[in-house]
Amino acid sequence: MARSSSGIVAGLTAAAVAAVGFLGYQASATAPAHPPKAAAQAPAPAPSQSAAKQDPSKPVPVPEGSGTGVRVVYSVGQKRVWLVGDAGQEPKSFTVMPSTVHPKAGSYLVGSRSGAVTGSDGVPIEHVVRFATVEGVAIGFSARGDGATPAPDPDKKTGGIRMTKADSDAMWAFATINSKVVVVP
Repeated sequence: MARSSSGIVAGLTAAAVAAVGFLGYQASATAPAHPPKAAAQAPAPAPSQSAAKQDPSKPVPVPEGSGTGVRVVYSVGQKRVWLVGDAGQEPKSFTVMPSTVHPKAGSYLVGSRSGAVTGSDGVPIEHVVRFATVEGVAIGFSARGDGATPAPDPDKKTGGIRMTKADSDAMWAFATINSKVVVVP
């Protein structure tokens, strides 16, 4: 029996929120008070050959080496995010527009969230999910209030990894405080 994509997303989101809440509770005893600071990296590299040849009708596979379990995976090079739920569930994946300041590859925890604020580029944003700080710039996922995803001004230090409003809705429901975020090249 075929299910609508919104039904699948709703089911995945509900399961993920429950799993993340449980994992967050377990991790809270050992989680640092603040996410680790990382140094800035060079601008995001171009997508790899394998990413460029990806069949658009097939799901984009979660990058190898991105860990296991429920997590957000962010590939700076592929300009893509995966919301990885419980085993057996198809991860939700979507493209993003990286900021000008990038976190180092590694594992982070969501440290704060905001429903609506002004971004480091001066633009109203919503569904902000922060997981790192680099050179004093908060790094996190968000959507612009107008829904646009333009490239950031290369002359400004910005930390907003932008996505569409629909994708930010999914991120907001999935990535609660203490959720795991894995950054890969």
